[in-house]
Amino acid sequence: MPDLIRGLEPDSIRANLDEVRARAGGSVEILAASKYVAAEEMGALAEAGITLVGENRLQDLEQKRERWADAFTWDFIGSIQSRKVKRITDQVRLVHSLCTDSALGKLNGLEPDPEREVLVQVNVAGEDSKEGLDPEDLASFIARCPVRVSGLTTMPPFATDPEQSRPYFARLAELAAEHGLERLSMGTSQDWPVAVEEGATIIRVGTNLFR
Repeated sequence: MPDLIRGLEPDSIRANLDEVRARAGGSVEILAASKYVAAEEMGALAEAGITLVGENRLQDLEQKRERWADAFTWDFIGSIQSRKVKRITDQVRLVHSLCTDSALGKLNGLEPDPEREVLVQVNVAGEDSKEGLDPEDLASFIARCPVRVSGLTTMPPFATDPEQSRPYFARLAELAAEHGLERLSMGTSQDWPVAVEEGATIIRVGTNLFR
């Protein structure tokens, strides 16, 4: 696991954030992927103007929210362990990575909450190493979900050329349109400009902000 990022400079982050905003456009949400940001450094993100952050692990989410809960809107972007579904959904605006029947079952057991919202992760490329639904299973999964599915997410195969991600982003956008879903969480530091061109409404950026 890489070392946690420390010594962040708010002015540098703000400049990087402004650059991403200028290129992405005002309608795209910029989610700061803060997995490797030390808890004590989160204040630098807030000072720089970051308002939306995404965490990958429940332990880190809880640790950072204990100190910085009111400073950010919190999303969960990591893999979901079914036994942790309630603790995760109670603390975030949006879960980006719902894709298993076991997690779906845990959602069924929660008290109804009209504010609860999830994105379904789709394995558009069919990679064995990646989590996510087969596109053919998407309609059934959405129909069985007891909370509002507002969009989709995917992680394309790793590539050094961002253009290689384009067909996967385009396919996810097609699937979202087919199912009447408005959110598209796709694109990371390496390929977010292509994701925006293909309709991303949320991009997950880390390296571009903290370099």
